[in-house]
Amino acid sequence: MRASHIHDDWGGAYIPEILHQTFLELNEQVGAARADASFWAEYQRLMAEYSCRPTPLTFAENLSKHFGGARIYIKREDLNHTGAHKANNVIGQGLLVQRMGKKRVIAETGAGQHGVACATMAAKFGFDCAIYMGAVDVQRQRPNVFWMEKLGAKVVAVEDGQRTLKDAINEAFRDWVTNVDTTHYVFGTACGPAPFPELVAWLQSIISKESIIQIRERCGKLPKRIYACVGGGSNALGAFYEYLDTDVELIGVEAGGDGLSTGRHAARLASDDASPGIAQGYKTMFLQNADGQMRETHSVAAGLDYVGVSPILVDLWQKKRVRFEAATDTEVMAALDLTVKKEGIIPALESAHAFVQAFKEAPSLSPDDAIIINMSGRGDKDIFTIASAYDDPSWRAFIIEKAAEYRQGGR
Repeated sequence: MRASHIHDDWGGAYIPEILHQTFLELNEQVGAARADASFWAEYQRLMAEYSCRPTPLTFAENLSKHFGGARIYIKREDLNHTGAHKANNVIGQGLLVQRMGKKRVIAETGAGQHGVACATMAAKFGFDCAIYMGAVDVQRQRPNVFWMEKLGAKVVAVEDGQRTLKDAINEAFRDWVTNVDTTHYVFGTACGPAPFPELVAWLQSIISKESIIQIRERCGKLPKRIYACVGGGSNALGAFYEYLDTDVELIGVEAGGDGLSTGRHAARLASDDASPGIAQGYKTMFLQNADGQMRETHSVAAGLDYVGVSPILVDLWQKKRVRFEAATDTEVMAALDLTVKKEGIIPALESAHAFVQAFKEAPSLSPDDAIIINMSGRGDKDIFTIASAYDDPSWRAFIIEKAAEYRQGGR
């Protein structure tokens, strides 16, 4: 990230002594890669050949007509390999692992998209791979667990704590401390100890490096606003990166869960419930109680229920460069349903949070304005959660029938 967008009040590297040398080496490798034009050239080549980049910027004509006001464009990270923006980060970190000469990678995952992407990268590069995933997320994202295992990764269900993303991160750090000489931790979002926030944001910047060219070609000017969901913050920072020094409005949308007043949400910056803290190797805004104990979070989207948020986004929020809003589970399901029926596009539940806020604001803008929604992933992975939220009777009957077949030993 540009130096002007980092503040000493946030981030840092609060790490155990055993990892000190590892982080020195990692910082050196990241610095060398960023200074080496051939690294980015190789990264772009690999992303083009392996991950179908550049991803399209799709004009959502039907939604634009439905709402009136601004023209709505969707940046299609769902068409990236493995179905989400996560491939951008893991392929870049895979190239770094090669440079470092390590043979094993570990990762944490919430919704499972980062886990699948990391397992895919490990298969391609020939690395051993272990994925840590909260036991709750293992259950609600079973299709992603299936694919991680088929790709050759070992999936470890974490039973500690709330059994979600923060607990998976804790377990991954324990593994790394034990196996530091052979293993690289492929951090999945723009959080954690430095240099991970800046590294992940830089690799994800490929999103906005493409979209800023695409929107100029389509509209002859920059968009009025860009919307992105925010869990840890990697897709949002990728979508915002090239626009930080422009006057484009940047809006991050967090998980409002059952509503901010209920306490059952994961909104760090769109609510008054977060406070500064240090955990998992860095300083940011956490949802925590007065004693510094992390609070339970809730979201229909497994990838947005993290208790912290990228320190880079906290800095941009403090500087009022990025505005933060929250979308409730009910609003998310309604936005997903409308997008599916109007455009034939199925956003991931995480991505649908960004659609909610864009839909609220598009009607008040001019037809001369364009807005971009960063669709961070596709909704195929969420079929169990979405079908349950719809209370779809045919899906329920299908699951009951399949369960009966398995009990009887059938196929």
